[in-house]
Amino acid sequence: MTQSRTTRTTLAVSASLFLTGLAGAAQAQFDPQGLYSTHAILDAEVHFESAPASEPSEVVDILLGDDRKVQAIVVDTHDSVGLDGDTVVITNQHYRLVNFDENGKTQHDIIVEPDTEALDAMPRYDQEWMNTAQERAREAWNSTGEGAESAWHRTRQGLDRIGEGAEDAWERTQEGAERAGRRISEVLDQWTSDSDS
Repeated sequence: MTQSRTTRTTLAVSASLFLTGLAGAAQAQFDPQGLYSTHAILDAEVHFESAPASEPSEVVDILLGDDRKVQAIVVDTHDSVGLDGDTVVITNQHYRLVNFDENGKTQHDIIVEPDTEALDAMPRYDQEWMNTAQERAREAWNSTGEGAESAWHRTRQGLDRIGEGAEDAWERTQEGAERAGRRISEVLDQWTSDSDS
């Protein structure tokens, strides 16, 4: 990262104020980018609204579901955030991505929104959590997808080999996968909410 910490912190605070309507303008760009590089997101600094003076944390993993969509990010928190440097799982509803231009190249910061109490209750990332999360997500997929294959294994070409009715089969598979993807997201969010209480 070539941008100074002070500049990036100012950007993150400005973005936060902009999105909550407390400032008229900010340096960040909020237009959709269209396509995002996981490499760029893994390079993003993570800032916590509940700890604005903390040093940046970092994204260490991005969790994807069978629908091939992002379900959560995994963040190594800096000691100054107040989570003892734990690695936490943050589902999509709890963070936002801020795009900004640095020397003609789009960069990202991630702003984590929950308050300190909610952050304390966030799941800690370890193998036990991952095993349980995979099992819950798989159950959600199987119960909601109505036979839809994992998008990681499904191909249009493979379905075309089915013969007549391939188009209908493809549409049913797509619809089932979308329903299952939404259910997986709900399961992970509910799990986070359950641990909040």
